[in-house]
Amino acid sequence: MRVGVLGTGMVGQGQASRLVSLGHEVMMGSRAAGNEKAVAWASGASPRASEGTFADAAAFGEMVVNATNGEGSIEALAAAGAGNLAGKVLVDISNPLDHSGGFPPRLFVCNTDSLGEQIQRAFPEARVVKTMNTVNINVQVDPSVIPGRHTMFLCGNDDAAKADVRALLLSYGWPDEDVMDLGDITGSRAMEMNIAMWLRAASTLNNWGINIKIVP
Repeated sequence: MRVGVLGTGMVGQGQASRLVSLGHEVMMGSRAAGNEKAVAWASGASPRASEGTFADAAAFGEMVVNATNGEGSIEALAAAGAGNLAGKVLVDISNPLDHSGGFPPRLFVCNTDSLGEQIQRAFPEARVVKTMNTVNINVQVDPSVIPGRHTMFLCGNDDAAKADVRALLLSYGWPDEDVMDLGDITGSRAMEMNIAMWLRAASTLNNWGINIKIVP
């Protein structure tokens, strides 16, 4: 599968590297072609790795992963181009974090709306699935780094898109029974608000490789 990964930070590079390791062709997108981080990643990753602009990566991908900073996600996706996202599964890993007041950051949208919903409204022809935003990148792409069973969430309006993302999560090593579907894209509200608890717990434990388990 061809995948466009938007973002050159730890999450973007971690996602892109894992996808390449699974045999996918991956283009990392950034604001401008030739981004130093993207070039370094592509040159060292695999012959299946390349880089370009946000628009290049979105056009390239059969699936697109939004691994950009939440404050800049809408702008980055606009640069990627609505036409390049139309009809495609858009995996949204972003969180609406405002760091202007220091740590812990606050959410710039919550309760009655979410960044996942804002992205779906802004790009109505994209098939947005929110997932993986509740854990750090190491856990996202390899759940075995945490001993025992723990839960990954997803939500979105398109059942077929969610099935595709569930298959991606299973390829990362998430057991099917540990992937919990929270329904339509409004489930993003709960998933994004959970980051406040995650940040507090992780900082208290001084351990950023943590997750929760839903026990019925």
